[in-house]
Parts: sequence; C-alpha cells; structure tokens
Amino acid sequence: MGWNNPDISWRELERKLSGRPDGGDGPAFSRKREKYVHEPIRPPEDVVPYAELHCHSSYSFLDGASEPSALVEEAVRLGLNALAITDHDGFYGAVRFAEAAKEHQDQGFGLRTIYGAELSLGLSAPQNGVADPEGSHLLVLARGVEGYHRLAGAITEAQLRGDEKGKPVYDLDELAQRADGPKGDGYWQVLTGCRKGIGRTPAGLDLLVDLFGRDNVAVELIDHGHPGDDVTNDVLAGLAVERGLPIVATNNVHFATPSDRRLAQAVAAVRARRSLADLDGWLPASGQAFLRSGHEMQLRFARYPGAVAHSLVIAAECAFDLRKASPRLPKQDVPAGYTPMSWLRKLVSDGAD
Repeated sequence: MGWNNPDISWRELERKLSGRPDGGDGPAFSRKREKYVHEPIRPPEDVVPYAELHCHSSYSFLDGASEPSALVEEAVRLGLNALAITDHDGFYGAVRFAEAAKEHQDQGFGLRTIYGAELSLGLSAPQNGVADPEGSHLLVLARGVEGYHRLAGAITEAQLRGDEKGKPVYDLDELAQRADGPKGDGYWQVLTGCRKGIGRTPAGLDLLVDLFGRDNVAVELIDHGHPGDDVTNDVLAGLAVERGLPIVATNNVHFATPSDRRLAQAVAAVRARRSLADLDGWLPASGQAFLRSGHEMQLRFARYPGAVAHSLVIAAECAFDLRKASPRLPKQDVPAGYTPMSWLRKLVSDGAD
C-alpha cells in the first residue's frame, strides 16, 4: 500500500482546510493576511461628540480582551468621533486598527485614529504571573506622524535596554527630550492615566508638568462605578484647577462591549496564572471598562463640565492616518565584519546552541 502525499506541506493543507488566514493574527507576520471584512454598521444619527483616548486592545497581551477591529466596530456603532489605541509598551495593534478604521472611513463613517501607548515604569521583572502587576504607568498619545515616530523610537530603546522580554526600561528625562517640540508645543499629549498613573498625585502631576510642559498634560478622569471613583475624580479635578490644567474623561477601555467582561476576566486570570476563583478579589468589581457613547460619558461626567468636550480638542491635535507614517527602522551598532542580518543570524544560532 502506498501513500499519496500532497504537493504542499501538511501544515499548509491543514490551514487551507480549516480556513485560517496565513500568518495568524500578527500584523506583520505575513503579506497574505486576508482583508478585513465586516458586517454593515450604521451609527446613531443623534450623538454627543466624544473621542475615547485610553483604550487597550488584545495586543496589550493578557490585559486587553478585544481585537482592534472589534473596538473599531463598536466605536463606529456608538458614533464616536475618534478612538485611540494605547496598548502597553508598543504599537503592536496599530496596523490592524488602521486597516479596520479605513474600511469604515471609506464607507463614510469618519472614525479618526489616534496612536499612543501606556508605558510601564519601574518594572523589576516581566509581570506575567502577578495578580496586581508592579510599577507605574505613563499614558502618551502621539501628536501626528512625528510624535508617532518619536514615541516608537522611545519604546524601541526601552525594550532593547531591558535585559529580558517584557521588562522595558524607560528614562523620564529622555522621554521628555523626545517629546519636546519647537516652541514648547510638544510632540506628545500626556494623560495622568489609570490608578497606576504617575500623575495621579500632587507630586506626580507636578513632575509631569515639569517634564512635558503645562500645554502637553491633561488630567484624566475615569469612572467605572467603583466606590472611590467620585472622590478620586473630585481630587483630580481640584488639582487640575489649582494647576491650570484641562480635564478629560476616558473610560480606560479594556474590552469592546459589556458582553466581553467574562472574557476579560479569563484573560486576567491567565496573565496572573491563577484560577478565576483565586483572582476574584483582584478583579474590578463593576466590569465597566468598555466603550461608551458620548451621551453615556456626558451623563457619567456631568459633574465635570468640559471633561467630555476636551476629548475632541485632544483628538484634533493627535489624529492622523497611519499610512502617512513611513517606517523608520532603528539603526543598530554591530561588530566589525557583520551586517545587521548576519549579526542577528549569529545571535540566533548562539542562542539555539
């Protein structure tokens, strides 16, 4: 009895039979990735203008629960003016995000795209396996193409400076130098961030202003229905008034819709390497970190006039089309006699041995 092996590999045959796109879900893994397709979405006709400026996708590995395309679809359905993707320490989901948004833009639904990142400061080690990750955060939005390139360069340097994957090492003074634009206008918009944000104390807020300039810092208000949210927001709004800074409302999004809450909890448990029961005390009690419409945000932040409207001011300064950002690959110093590729090949070979 003989065997009739196909002319393609078994892996390729399995892929074709299963209908999976080549290259998985990585945005730069394969040039054969299938085109983004979606069901028709009609946004509401009467909306309160709002831009969500703090949003994690599934490319914030084991922290965000929704694909960039799912976030875009929900943002369009809600009638949002703009959406920022602010994954941890990278632009991993940027291409998926841009592709999905462009498809909806081509159909006349003008969701503008903003690119940023939540930088992890003060890590002693990678944080998988930890119920409550250590360190503090700095939320940065790129102002246009040049801001994007500068932020990408800062993240690249920090990742290379770390001695292991998942442990970037940032220097705040270096970040401030990269953000500094002509006439002090700044290439980055800095928000005070989530509960781990370094700008959520008086001293931390003053530090951000000293580093990045008063015109480049906004005080972020978040309301997930937790018992202390009102008090915290009152304190932050008071600090903003004292220092002459604007306030802006976000929802610190980690999943697209309320129905994704259970998935987000499961993802958090995997990250912490604990069961859902063991992690229960560490999980948010309300599970409200999903995209909301401008109308919902206006009701939720009615006590803070201007907080929702200021999201549009920041969006106007930061939004741009990712296709305008030509890649700037980092230049690496390699030993004499090597090209970057041959040196990489040697490092990989040595590591394999």
